[in-house]
Amino acid sequence: MNVFGIGLPEMAIIFVVALLIFGPKKLPEIGRTFGKTLRSFQDASREFQEEFEKEAKAVEKTVTTAMEATLEEKPKAKIEPAKAANSEDATEAAEVAGEETAASTEVEA
Repeated sequence: MNVFGIGLPEMAIIFVVALLIFGPKKLPEIGRTFGKTLRSFQDASREFQEEFEKEAKAVEKTVTTAMEATLEEKPKAKIEPAKAANSEDATEAAEVAGEETAASTEVEA
């Protein structure tokens, strides 16, 4: 029997020392408290392990499933040259609109 790297002879020595320090009346209560604490650590460890395995399976499923890639078309922005304040602004707006259509045809090609 080996608990936490402590064998049976070491556990007997610890028990005798605890019996001498705390006395026979207090020792069962201390043992119960120690047992409950140990049980809660085991439960927390088991819960952590289950959660870790669940997340690992979810990641594995995500990695192994095939993914489908699709491209979506961008909506085209329109600049109306007629709404410009003066003729220079209208010319500049028309040039910008022409550049945007040229850039979008390059992307589509």
